[in-house]
Amino acid sequence: MRARDKAIQAELLLEESRFLETLDRGEKLLSEILTRVEKSGKEISGHDAFVLYDTYGFPLELTQEVAEEKGLSVDVKGFEAEMEQQRQRSQAAHETIDLTVQGTLDQLAESLNETAFLGYTQFSGGAEVKVLLVQGKSVEAAEAGTEVQIVLDQTPFYAESGGQIGDRGYLIGDTVVVRVEDVKKEGALFVHFGKVERGTMQVGDRVTAQIDLACRRRAQANHTATHLLQAALKKLVDDSISQAGSLVAFDRLRFDFNCPRPLTPEEIQQVEEQVNTWIAEAHAAHISILPIAEARAKGAIAMFGEKYGDEVRVLDFPGVSMELCGGTHVSNTAEIGVFKIVSESGVAAGIRRIEAVAGPAILDYLNVRDQVVRELGDRFKAKPEDLPERITALQTELKTTQKQLDQLKAELALAKSDQLLGQSISVGSFKLLVAELAGVDPDSLKTVAEQLLQKLGEGAVVLGSVPEAEKVSLVAAFSKGVNDKGLQAGKFIGAIAKLCGGGGGGRPNLAQAGGRDPSKLTEALTAARQQLESTLGQ
Repeated sequence: MRARDKAIQAELLLEESRFLETLDRGEKLLSEILTRVEKSGKEISGHDAFVLYDTYGFPLELTQEVAEEKGLSVDVKGFEAEMEQQRQRSQAAHETIDLTVQGTLDQLAESLNETAFLGYTQFSGGAEVKVLLVQGKSVEAAEAGTEVQIVLDQTPFYAESGGQIGDRGYLIGDTVVVRVEDVKKEGALFVHFGKVERGTMQVGDRVTAQIDLACRRRAQANHTATHLLQAALKKLVDDSISQAGSLVAFDRLRFDFNCPRPLTPEEIQQVEEQVNTWIAEAHAAHISILPIAEARAKGAIAMFGEKYGDEVRVLDFPGVSMELCGGTHVSNTAEIGVFKIVSESGVAAGIRRIEAVAGPAILDYLNVRDQVVRELGDRFKAKPEDLPERITALQTELKTTQKQLDQLKAELALAKSDQLLGQSISVGSFKLLVAELAGVDPDSLKTVAEQLLQKLGEGAVVLGSVPEAEKVSLVAAFSKGVNDKGLQAGKFIGAIAKLCGGGGGGRPNLAQAGGRDPSKLTEALTAARQQLESTLGQ
């Protein structure tokens, strides 16, 4: 451990820096959300509040407090729904099999032998139905249309393990056909999840188990590519990199690994090129069963989350990669065809994630992106190579138009403000102006209040507006003399906003607030005038 003192200290400093950066990004996101909501709605959505909490560490209470200062609310029910979905996703990620199914199998386990796996060398084979389950209960027969779980005495179907999903395919008898959608392990048993498509399945039936070869080829291409990816990362980025999780599906692969920083675009390109180089070099797979101590002595890498016995299966592409793995793989890297990194991102402190596609799945990936590019080209009337420039031009044009619109709104608000000066009254040695400006947005209302206070001198300005349906905007601007009287703009306008079903706050000399009940605006402004007259007239 002492040998890693410096590395641990560096990681702690990096973690502190990363947290501050995350907090800063979260504050920027919150600011963007508030701006958007102030213009288009009255509350922060549950989804936005959850993103702030889950990704940036903002407690719900903090988001609510900041929102209240702006006269906004937070969809708490929506946030709680997002939290519940997250809990369900987390639970699903750790569950391998339905608990009812598991309980039934536990009861039957003593009378069952372990499922013999044929799938390394056979894609189909005869088998006997040993257990038939419907909704987790053991039955003797199941008719067409029934969802079933089946245990065979032997099977070519790979069961979900080591990040690789289970095979698909069919169980075919003399008069029955079952479509298998997934296969999971329960102890030493392989459970085939599927649906009876024709006939009646019965315990004791002899069937031919046939996997979907197209799906198997996709999975094994992605799985071998995952091994090559880890080898490339260790070679080009950091030899200490190790797997922290993976997913091998039919259409993609996902590889999580320990790394304290994001990969640079150059590193991502180099890793991708290295994997494709190994693919083109056509390295043959050497598979052997060895005592685990011997396998480790040879330098075989253990896969994350796997449990190993005294003897292990070693997958070796000499000179490239050697790992302990029970998954299915190509016999030669050339079978993969091509490898493409889709994204690289952070998923936890010190953990990065690469998502990629390989083999036949590449065509699906390219087809989707080709369709998107075609649609964008048609929409923007541009060739694919001209799209980035065209979109940048439109973004610049939109920003310019928005600035012009904001400027016009501000000018209009200022023009209206000059008419308000005549409504000001004298209270002792102060000038007081409390008024409503129809249809003025919060930013413009703030600008008007500051301008009016400059013209009035020592005094107080309180303005209200209803910029859109079911939304109230309030602002207070106080001079130093008013502050000396014990009045703080932030506290004052926050209390007034509560009369409109909102809240807010800010600095002692300038503060904004909002509300959700426009019908109470006149009442709120009257209350503001009375309180100011009472305090300033003393």
